[in-house]
Amino acid sequence: MAGGKETPRQKMINLMYLVFIAMLALNMSKEVLSAFGSINEKLNLANANYVSKNNKALNKLLKKAATNNEFKVASEIADSVHELSNTYNNYLASQKKLLLSNPIFVNDSTNEKTEYEVMDQSDFLDKLYYRGGKLTQEGQTFLTQMDIYRNSMTALLKDEDSLLVAQISDYFDSSGIKGGDGVIKDYISYNYVGFPLVSSLTKMTQIQNSVNTIENDVLFLLVNDALEDGAGIEENYKAIMIAPRSSYYAGSTFDGIISLGRVDTSTKPAKVELLLDGKEIKETEYEFNRGRIALKVRASKAGDHKITGKLIYMQDGNEVEVLVDKKFTTINKPNIATVSSDKMNVLYRGVLNPLTISFSGVNDENIKVTAPGLLKLGKGKYGINVTGVKSGTVTVNVSGTLPDGEIVKDKALFRIKQVPSPQATLRGDIASEGEFRLLRSSLQRSTVGASMGKDFDFDLPLKVTGFSVSIRGYPTIAVEGNRFNERAIRAISKAGGGATVRIFDIQAKIISNSKYRMPKVEQIYISLID
Repeated sequence: MAGGKETPRQKMINLMYLVFIAMLALNMSKEVLSAFGSINEKLNLANANYVSKNNKALNKLLKKAATNNEFKVASEIADSVHELSNTYNNYLASQKKLLLSNPIFVNDSTNEKTEYEVMDQSDFLDKLYYRGGKLTQEGQTFLTQMDIYRNSMTALLKDEDSLLVAQISDYFDSSGIKGGDGVIKDYISYNYVGFPLVSSLTKMTQIQNSVNTIENDVLFLLVNDALEDGAGIEENYKAIMIAPRSSYYAGSTFDGIISLGRVDTSTKPAKVELLLDGKEIKETEYEFNRGRIALKVRASKAGDHKITGKLIYMQDGNEVEVLVDKKFTTINKPNIATVSSDKMNVLYRGVLNPLTISFSGVNDENIKVTAPGLLKLGKGKYGINVTGVKSGTVTVNVSGTLPDGEIVKDKALFRIKQVPSPQATLRGDIASEGEFRLLRSSLQRSTVGASMGKDFDFDLPLKVTGFSVSIRGYPTIAVEGNRFNERAIRAISKAGGGATVRIFDIQAKIISNSKYRMPKVEQIYISLID
């Protein structure tokens, strides 16, 4: 991320959260919110496990330092790392507690279970960290805490392990980030503004996980570096696997690194005998990097995967085996687009039907949508006119380009219906059960119209271009336009008291689409009351 560039690690971490931006315009699935809540809870469990292991490792190191000078320097560094980690972890915990302080996020009956399904809004952190296009004091404090941790850790470990220092600089880089649109945004705007609270909560827990993982790696390195140079590998070294992220999409490259605690060229193994889920990892699927084994294997299925086997090192002319037993998790790539009609679950001929379209995990500019009569109106917003579609259904095809260049596709099928028959109006009113009672003078001055009624979800203005008038004892009179002509007015004047005037064959058109042939308008009856 330094210099405004987005690192591969940051891209993959943010990929889990980008899905929520596109989904904010929709009624977000409760299952999706719950899924991210489940990830947060699993990360919390992993963090608790790391904290326990790190405390035990630190205590052992301090005990060794009390009786062995080789461990004194290592113990001082470890104590400083532990203090920095605790301080930063406690700050992140305070932010999470603040985020969850709203009582609607806690189950009333147990007061224990977090209600992730209602954490679909972003207003809380938007206002807390970013207001009026600028960082708030709280937002700046968030960045400052990250900077203090990063700078202190890199300064403390600069002489211990350059790869680990580079990893810390990468994981906790708070500089601007260039998004898919080429615009550089500040860290807070890019990672938290506009995101649902559940994703922000999970992201903070992920940062805590990175802090705990780094502390764990540092403790192992310090212990191993404090050992005597001639110490036996089988007794004093442990295989470590470091991965930039905790989960991967199925089919994507797993770029984890397996190494010993002491990292230098002298620790390069003579043989590598590793298995991925029981299948041999070939020489083309890994390479050596300062004694480390950098993996480039693919896991084709989603779920937990195991890397097992052994690394064989030469010591005093003899082969020494170090066993490997590590796990990682892959998750499915997004392959479901969200296509919804904003009005109904069908599309109507003669009107521009609004659609909202997004693709989980894909930016709007990388989404391609095709369908007959489709028109893009804005970000995620489309209109579709199916008047010219002859069949009774239409398919909307959606494809998206993921950050790694892979194309994912989906489609949605909609039924097509005709616009329902309009109701006739008189002076803008719809008759009760199709009948009016009017003075003949009022009728003569009235205008005849047509309306789709309140039950039709579209605002569809109609224009009447003609109608017919029938009065018992008089021939049918054809009228052009929406007002009675002279012949009709005279016939109404001569009609007897209580006579019924029938208005039928009403011709109506859609003002915005006059070429569309509307269904027949319902006829009306008017009883003269004078």
